[in-house]
Amino acid sequence: MNKKIRVALAGVGNCASSLVQGVHYYSNIKETENVPGLITTNFGGYFPCDIEFVAAFDVDSRKVGKDLSQAIFEKPNCTTVFNRNVPNLNCIVEHGYLLDGCADHMTKYADHQAFRPLKDTHKSEQEAKAAVVNTLKTKKVDVFVNYMPVGSEKAAFFYADCALEAKTAFVNAMPAFISKVWGNRFIEAGLPILGDDIKSQVGATLIHRVLTKTFEDRGQPVKRTYQLNVGGNTDFLNMIDRSRLTSKSKSKTQAVTSIMDTKIAPDNIYIGPSDYVPWLNDNKVCFLRMESDQYGGVPMTLELRLSVEDSPNSAGVITDAIRAAKVALDRKDKGPIVAASSYLFKSPVEQYEDSTAREMLKAYAKTK
Repeated sequence: MNKKIRVALAGVGNCASSLVQGVHYYSNIKETENVPGLITTNFGGYFPCDIEFVAAFDVDSRKVGKDLSQAIFEKPNCTTVFNRNVPNLNCIVEHGYLLDGCADHMTKYADHQAFRPLKDTHKSEQEAKAAVVNTLKTKKVDVFVNYMPVGSEKAAFFYADCALEAKTAFVNAMPAFISKVWGNRFIEAGLPILGDDIKSQVGATLIHRVLTKTFEDRGQPVKRTYQLNVGGNTDFLNMIDRSRLTSKSKSKTQAVTSIMDTKIAPDNIYIGPSDYVPWLNDNKVCFLRMESDQYGGVPMTLELRLSVEDSPNSAGVITDAIRAAKVALDRKDKGPIVAASSYLFKSPVEQYEDSTAREMLKAYAKTK
């Protein structure tokens, strides 16, 4: 078993910054006991320090051409820096392919808030794909992580196609339904895919799921609910264009409704991003409301406010997903890896209650 997991990143934004910082923050973890911030410490014989970043792609002029250890701290990244001492990684960020990765309205915002993409250097999508595939092969990448911004459907499928051609495992962290749409392609290629849409360790979706299930288990099905999210990072800025919200809202809504025994009318549920508040930076604030009936039809409501640093909240989950992808490669598992995806992602190809999904993940993480 190769003890290093060679990883490539498509997108060097806030989530990538937290992930890279975290891999080095946990560089001395070699124990099997629980460690704060990690779902699992030892995943199939792999520890966080076994993750090695060997390739990265971005389109922002401030990141392309820099070593990944520097690029993760460039604007418009605004997540909390908890580990400034990331060593030089000998991993130069290469110019990716723009497609729909940047909403048009970003040009109206300040440099420190918005993307400043370079012009595409490739004459065609095929030429861009050939360049990415060549890097993945040359760098002998095991796992390719898709960190495209929300709403970048074309870009997400572009990088998934590159993974298929380069014969790498694919981790889809964003809400584009690649596992569901292209699951059979990964099966045919003999490659694992994990996804879709990363579920934060303790985030709005998880809390909404747990509370919804608790209401039902206690005989009080949810009648009406909303989950409104605001934040100040580039994802929230991108999503000011409401057309980019379709997959995100659908993914978050299905993550909650999929575990409900009682159907809820579409007009009685709203789950999704709501607005961009620049001074929040990478902090996401969720406002959650649930309405139900108690004994005798007496109404009750629950209101909750959750404030989390968005990118570190998902980085620990991606740390598990990357290791799960490598374990799948080692075991020659192919297609959607349900045993891991059902716990780590909002929109896996099969949904399970969180307690069941947790046991599935633990079983998959055991060294065989």
